[in-house]
Amino acid sequence: MIDIQHLAKTYATPRGRFEALRDISLHIEQGEVFGIIGPSGAGKSTLVQCINLLERPDSGTISIGGTELTGLGETELRQQRRRIGMVFQGFNLLARRTVYGNVALPLEIAGVPSSQIPAKVERLLKLVGLEHLRDRYPSQISGGQKQRVGIARALANDPDVLLSDEATSALDPETTHNILALLRDINKKTGVTVVMITHQMEVVREICDRVAVLSHGQVVESGRTQDIFASPKHDVTRAMVSAATASDLTDTTLAAAHARLAELEAARPGTVARLWRIRLAGANSGTLLSNLTREHALDISLVQARVEDIQGVAVGTLFVLAQGAPLAVEQALKALAALDISVEDIAP
Repeated sequence: MIDIQHLAKTYATPRGRFEALRDISLHIEQGEVFGIIGPSGAGKSTLVQCINLLERPDSGTISIGGTELTGLGETELRQQRRRIGMVFQGFNLLARRTVYGNVALPLEIAGVPSSQIPAKVERLLKLVGLEHLRDRYPSQISGGQKQRVGIARALANDPDVLLSDEATSALDPETTHNILALLRDINKKTGVTVVMITHQMEVVREICDRVAVLSHGQVVESGRTQDIFASPKHDVTRAMVSAATASDLTDTTLAAAHARLAELEAARPGTVARLWRIRLAGANSGTLLSNLTREHALDISLVQARVEDIQGVAVGTLFVLAQGAPLAVEQALKALAALDISVEDIAP
């Protein structure tokens, strides 16, 4: 659906040239919800502006539905942009227009016959749950309601792609959840491809099918959301996942666990004790630990666990103390690796 190949964008600054994007290549499937995430300055906003050619890249190509946007002239590009809806963090509603009037605006600009606009606007307002607020002005509705107006407006021209640029960043957690649920519902009902630009891993966890992680203008990691949460590979990704899932031990808990390792080995000479971080994606944590105990003769003590549902898959992190004969510990690690379960030995 969206194919980005070798995209690069550089800006001139008083300190010299700044590479905002460096060799970005991504493919986003039709009908999926795709997340683009990264810390501040990673290049997210530049990338979303390049996708709809509000910013022209220095090199590389962007194609949507088989049409290469980077090769179009301004007249053709204006037509293609109607296939792309935009939802912004700041809402960008017109204060002097009602809810109805804001949603009708892109239809008026597109030259839709005036006789056809009311039915279209009413359908969109019903889709976002705002038909009862049609005659209110932006100053008379809440932030979450303003964002619903923004979503309805972005869908006015029946786009193939909906770009959400930090659309929930200014909202409280409950409103954010409601807006994400709305976007997912719209995605399912209409089949529109949704691209979520965000710095919030919680947003990715809740709505995105796949995700790409940006750092310093480059894609450092990409994949299915549950896989990224279960086994992040890059330092930036690990830090973001850890912050979103509380998947690290506190210093106090870590020190206590390491002290316990020494006690366990002293109590049972000839055995080894290890502190493991086990990352799960789809595995049952209870079954996993019981199998380690039964099949590999290990003594397992759970230190900390957090497992949650991410896109229908159980994903989480377990911290366990494992003790047994050296060979049994080695065989258990091999068995976990064969199941594609990530295990990190946290040494003292």
